[in-house]
Amino acid sequence: MHGSQRRPDRWLTSHVDDHAAWGRRTLLRLGAIAGAGLLLPGCFRESEDAARAAPATTMMRFPGKTELILLTDRPPQLETPLRYYRQDFTPNEAFYVRWHLSGLPGSVDIRTFTLSITGHCERPLSLSLEDLRSRFDPFEVIAVNQCSGNGRSMYQPRVPGGQWGNGAVGNARWTGVRLKDLLDRAGLKPGAVSVSFQGLDRPPLPSTPSYIKALSAEHAQDGEVMVAYAMNGEPLPMLNGFPLRLVVPGWYATYWVKALSDITVLDHAFSGFWMDKAYRIPTTLDAQESPDHLATETVPINRMSVRSLFVRPEPEERLERHQAYPVEGIAIDSGIGIERVEVTSDAGATWKLATLDPAIGRYSWRRWRLPWTPTAPGSARLMVRAVDRSGRSQTSAQWNRSGYARNAIEHVDVTVS
Repeated sequence: MHGSQRRPDRWLTSHVDDHAAWGRRTLLRLGAIAGAGLLLPGCFRESEDAARAAPATTMMRFPGKTELILLTDRPPQLETPLRYYRQDFTPNEAFYVRWHLSGLPGSVDIRTFTLSITGHCERPLSLSLEDLRSRFDPFEVIAVNQCSGNGRSMYQPRVPGGQWGNGAVGNARWTGVRLKDLLDRAGLKPGAVSVSFQGLDRPPLPSTPSYIKALSAEHAQDGEVMVAYAMNGEPLPMLNGFPLRLVVPGWYATYWVKALSDITVLDHAFSGFWMDKAYRIPTTLDAQESPDHLATETVPINRMSVRSLFVRPEPEERLERHQAYPVEGIAIDSGIGIERVEVTSDAGATWKLATLDPAIGRYSWRRWRLPWTPTAPGSARLMVRAVDRSGRSQTSAQWNRSGYARNAIEHVDVTVS
């Protein structure tokens, strides 16, 4: 597979200029939002009332981004409008944004930046961006990046957390270096158990835990996990993790550490807040539990659930009866593969098979289409479900306390005239 054809020195130098004033411009932008009375609460210390509010509809443009749906400003949480999912790859400027800590980097000097690999290894490494591009074979993968809480606003009863619609997801072509190649160069010592990852973002308070995630040593060396320096053929946007981002194909984005700076090999299982306390799901099928009977056993969230979404029509769109309408959507899974997608317009009495676009990658989403001709005026509801090659499908109803790993059957309501 091939990386960018642009010379490393030109690629690196140009991106310093692009992001030099990111922090200043962002502060000016946020000041303007505050002046308009539109600042939303941050997510880490979000109040329960705010977390249970209706999904955000305020549109805002941040540096390097087109207008996106603003959930919170500090740290930034920006949702992608559904219309951007009507193509194979989500444009970088429209790709959703999710940070956990408000101390995110506003600029990075790539002349001094290094990626550190230390811990239980023979040869600790300190690698520049140019080292990664010139000393290692480039690797490329098409993969969906999806927030663990994508669709959280649809859970009933509502749960705390960022009230995402279905726009906390994107599909991109990621270019970089296999993590396995980096770990092989560092030389893992016998007894390596886990590998942890930390970025340049920092907690706002000493009591706030640093954002560190971990994978088993076996997973880290599977040849698919990668350190990406490019996204859709361009440098990573600042808000999506410039200069480096961990890419864990098939797994939820909580593991895709942004602005990656430190990789640590451990001779024991990693223990930390964002693995031991946060981002955990019930061990039950489809991560199910109920408000009255919370699960007693949980595990760190991991592989993505199978699910499908409508991207056309959009909610409350007006359609004409007796006129064929091109219903479209995307189907997502953990890499097993989408077997089929079915759509119903009669509350599940009958399901019609949608046409799948050709697959463009094991970890990519699969676009699907189905012409539908409404015959009666008034309100209509379309529902969709995907089935993967293992036979797993979307469930009729789902709930868990954190609003994670949504895989309920999705619907869209339209008006027919």
